[in-house]
Amino acid sequence: MIVAINTIKIKSGHVAEVVERFKNPKGVQHAPGFVRMELLTESLAEHDELKVCTTWEDRAAFDSWVNSDAFKQAHAHARPKPEAGAEPAAHPGGHGEQARPGGGIMLGAKLSVHDVVFAYPSN
Repeated sequence: MIVAINTIKIKSGHVAEVVERFKNPKGVQHAPGFVRMELLTESLAEHDELKVCTTWEDRAAFDSWVNSDAFKQAHAHARPKPEAGAEPAAHPGGHGEQARPGGGIMLGAKLSVHDVVFAYPSN
């Protein structure tokens, strides 16, 4: 199993607004190999962060989702700009930022993918 973590920087005070967008997934829940999605929030001094954590049976399942037409449709809106040196954020849960004049509330994103070495309790 793997866990893909998309860490999204959000203007302070707006994390609840972004979380609302994830309450109705845009197809990720039907992707082959998808196990679950969890959202974690944190308030920092400079900004808030939302970590979108998706668990997949394997990297091939995650890559298939990221390269699927369903993923492209779920991410048709403008996305946050990636941080310098980061690989482009994939938004595994399916929620890009809506484009708005004058900028948005999402400040950037970074994707990381991790192998699950151990989980407790195991099913």
